[in-house]
Amino acid sequence: MVKKCEGLAVGIDLGTTYSCVAVWQEQHYRVEIIHNDQGNKITPSCVAFTEDQRLIGDAAKNQAAFNPQNTVFDAKRLIGRKFSDQVVQDDIMLWPFKVTAGVNDKPMITVKYKDQEKYMCAEEVSSMVLTKMREIAESYLESPVKNAVVTVPAYFNDSQRKATIDAGAIAGLNVMRVVNEPTAAAVAYGLDKRTDCAEERNIFVFDLGGGTFDVSLLTIKNNNFRVIATAGNTHLGGEDFDNRMVNYFVQEFKKKNKLDISGNPKALRRLRTACERAKRSLSFLVVSTIEIDSLFEGIDFCSPINRAKFEEINMDLFDECMKTVESCLTDANMDKSNVDDVVLVGGSSRIPKVQQLLQDFFNGKELCKNINPDEAVAYGAAVQAALLSEDVKNVPKLVLQDVTPLSLGRKVVGDIMAVVIPRNTSIPVKKTGQFCTGVDNQTRSLIEVYEGERTRASDNNLLGSFYLSGHTAAPRGHPVDVCFAIDENGILTVSATNNASGNSNQITITNYKERLSSEEIKKLIKEAENYHIEDKKFLRKAKAVNALDEYIYKMKISLQKEDVNMKLSSEEIGNIESAITVATNLLSVNHQQVEADVLEDHLKGLESRMEQIIVKTI
Repeated sequence: MVKKCEGLAVGIDLGTTYSCVAVWQEQHYRVEIIHNDQGNKITPSCVAFTEDQRLIGDAAKNQAAFNPQNTVFDAKRLIGRKFSDQVVQDDIMLWPFKVTAGVNDKPMITVKYKDQEKYMCAEEVSSMVLTKMREIAESYLESPVKNAVVTVPAYFNDSQRKATIDAGAIAGLNVMRVVNEPTAAAVAYGLDKRTDCAEERNIFVFDLGGGTFDVSLLTIKNNNFRVIATAGNTHLGGEDFDNRMVNYFVQEFKKKNKLDISGNPKALRRLRTACERAKRSLSFLVVSTIEIDSLFEGIDFCSPINRAKFEEINMDLFDECMKTVESCLTDANMDKSNVDDVVLVGGSSRIPKVQQLLQDFFNGKELCKNINPDEAVAYGAAVQAALLSEDVKNVPKLVLQDVTPLSLGRKVVGDIMAVVIPRNTSIPVKKTGQFCTGVDNQTRSLIEVYEGERTRASDNNLLGSFYLSGHTAAPRGHPVDVCFAIDENGILTVSATNNASGNSNQITITNYKERLSSEEIKKLIKEAENYHIEDKKFLRKAKAVNALDEYIYKMKISLQKEDVNMKLSSEEIGNIESAITVATNLLSVNHQQVEADVLEDHLKGLESRMEQIIVKTI
């Protein structure tokens, strides 16, 4: 029986480049994609720090060109990874912000905030984006939101999934379920566009987003969604296409002007923004032009790029996508002719060459483009959130059956990975493998749990380990049963039993060294609360400054009117001018050091003193 949660629940697509939040509207029997404070339904997964405030979303992205070293994006590419990972090292070369190695080789992002260096892990940055999504939902629903279903790439490993749950906890959210992005998109397609699934249909979801790429093959029958196979790359997407364009135009600028801009963060940030814009326009135009005023050392830069050149510099990445598509079908043991629908998800799936290659692969089959690729994942997450919420009754009774993306097993003699649960096994699942002791008179066994596809265990990802003690002294070959069990949330529990003695031991893979400890999470939750207090404090002060500035402006305008001057004495005019000077000095010279309540009190005092004078002018 699935445990349900009380209170409102939302679905959040926590994307690498953009995020989206949605909620099931019970009264209308549909999902509502919630727009942010800018009126947009997708919000940049971007966080920035300035001398006096923290910015999240559109506000952070809009100032990125002027503050590149303190504007953090692509945090999802770091989540659950080690600093020494090659993909992390490659990304660091492209980012304007600084990333260093922390405890246990955890990547730490360094920014400057209020004249101090601040070190943050990827979970903390992601939690800030999740906080923004929660606030967007609360503003729309006019009610607190504590529960959420958060989506992750299908190929996220155990560490990355649990790091995402940690990010939710820091943001003050109870992450009820982590759902694979293609599965959530399939729900959106199945519920919103497919009402005729009485017969079983095979749905292939092609999800190419800003930073990750996933494909999943599902069967849909009635409201039963069963994943057959999944494949992907957690480090392939629109950001990589942008990077190729940036490198191309850096060389173009160097060729034309004999200058290298690769070491200038501001120039690169402006160029990246222009490249992203050009990439989007090439989805519907044949030629696009990069135009940037004073890009570097006062030199304007203008250079065209056509669709053919864009495809040429990214063709190896597109080919990699097709190899992943083929791999998924091979794992599912299904011929591509048996696929009924090919559904496009993720902003980068709009690229014409990607669509052409995909259509050619499926022998000219028409691609399904009738769901919004930016919103589909959040849509499916919102449906799952409604299913898990006690407060929602009127929701489709669908069944989601997902798969484990990576093989799970234990290390045996010779550093061999002995797989117990192969990848693409439906979850929840429980499987037992029988192993033997490796040496004579062994009194205990070390059970090391790994995930991955490599033959050598040490080349895979170590999830955890424990000892099973109490073996009877005997020649090697003594049997030990090791049971792997994965629940519907993807939480893995491994237990081992000595059949002869009956001794047993187990470990639930919930907190290994790469993951934040409960103390670290509590600390980050406290820091998140402090950020929230500082953000509110800054907003209050900004409003006070604007209100005082507006009042000064009104008084100046009033003094310029002849009829007002005729009704006031020279002393009264002098008092107004003096008050304007004092207030102006307060704003222009010292307002950085002045607290909001001082500005508010000054405004009230000013309004009170001026009230009688203003009455005379009416």
